[in-house]
Amino acid sequence: MFGVDDEATEAAIRTYVKLMRATHAVSARTAPRLAAAGLTHTQLGVLEALLHLGPLTQRDLSRKILTSPGNLTDVIDKLVKRSLVERVACPEDRRSVRVVLTPQGQTFIQTIFPSHARDIAAAMSGLTAKDLASLGTLLRQLGTAAATPD
Repeated sequence: MFGVDDEATEAAIRTYVKLMRATHAVSARTAPRLAAAGLTHTQLGVLEALLHLGPLTQRDLSRKILTSPGNLTDVIDKLVKRSLVERVACPEDRRSVRVVLTPQGQTFIQTIFPSHARDIAAAMSGLTAKDLASLGTLLRQLGTAAATPD
């Protein structure tokens, strides 16, 4: 199948397809509430990271939410226009800029995040707590292995 003779490669492809389908299904479950709030998943990721981690540089945000620096600039620009975040110069390094939640942004993300978290939990409710822990471990292993050059 797949035009591949190697069993390990075929198993990897099958698992990859399942991973992508599951990711799509969970994202589709959370998308309507985000769309109603006028947010993309990436915009929510920025707001959530700032809520839980505090002010971050764009470089750190890019790493945390797994998006390119160019895309992140556009995402932050849109959040700035909505007065949800602002860019603040770092006093210790004038070349660096931190992204900070505004008071309006803080209230907004604190209001929307609990519902988003419940949507994720509902999407993943087909798994037990033990399943989720195992999946988390496996995904961490996969991410680490995939990020390691051959």
